[in-house]
Amino acid sequence: LLGPADIRELAAALGVRPTKQRGQNFVIDANTVRRIVRTAGVREDDVVVEVGPGLGSLTLALLEAADQVVAVEIDDVLAAALPSTILARMPERAPRFSLVHSDAMQVTQLPAEPTALVANLPYNVAVPVLLHMLEHFPTIERTLVMVQAEVADRLAAAPGNKVYGVPSVKANWYAEVKRAGSIGRNVFWPAPNVDSGLVSLVRRDPPKTTATKKEVFAVVDAAFAQRRKTLRAALAGWAGSPAAAETALVAAGVSPQARGESLTVEEFARIAEAKA
Repeated sequence: LLGPADIRELAAALGVRPTKQRGQNFVIDANTVRRIVRTAGVREDDVVVEVGPGLGSLTLALLEAADQVVAVEIDDVLAAALPSTILARMPERAPRFSLVHSDAMQVTQLPAEPTALVANLPYNVAVPVLLHMLEHFPTIERTLVMVQAEVADRLAAAPGNKVYGVPSVKANWYAEVKRAGSIGRNVFWPAPNVDSGLVSLVRRDPPKTTATKKEVFAVVDAAFAQRRKTLRAALAGWAGSPAAAETALVAAGVSPQARGESLTVEEFARIAEAKA
């Protein structure tokens, strides 16, 4: 696996400087990537999709454990270099690796059906990328992502928690979400000025509802757009008027005086269904 000297050498050879714009912080510690693979519970029959493989630290650790690894990389230089790194360091596993050179937010098909998503997600796009992958690849059963600690807390927050919000509810639509550990700053190059956290998501069926996911998510977005207001007020625009919002809320068995941060994804689904 790649160590700190290998990473810097590779980066220098490629003329790569990690950019803030793409949220690039490369993991330089072999123990950390092995820990991520272990925590993700990667099995030898898994097809793992990795978003933002960078120079390949986590990719190599995933290849050690999984049947196949599909890496999605947007950066031209990194995407061009990764297959050579795999071939040089793990020639016997190279046939099990495939690369998709694309923006993850545009990817709707992969060379193989993924059963797991394991990634050190670029901090600035972590939530949209995660939700996009869960939506478009229903075969992903287990996910483990490394994100900014604050984002990890938000994703894993339960109703009533002050950081519970849109990411928490939407992630809950797809999966059981929980915090799965913390990662220090010194395992990255360059070291970020924030801590990182691991989030585990285990796929489950969405709430049973006649409303579509789009309809449910519209309620969630409206409720948190004005999170300090009561739902009667916050959902007025969505429902057409405060009175119409109240009618939908009462029909869904939710207090019009409640706030979005106290509701479960199932309750949001009931509200969407009451209007539909």
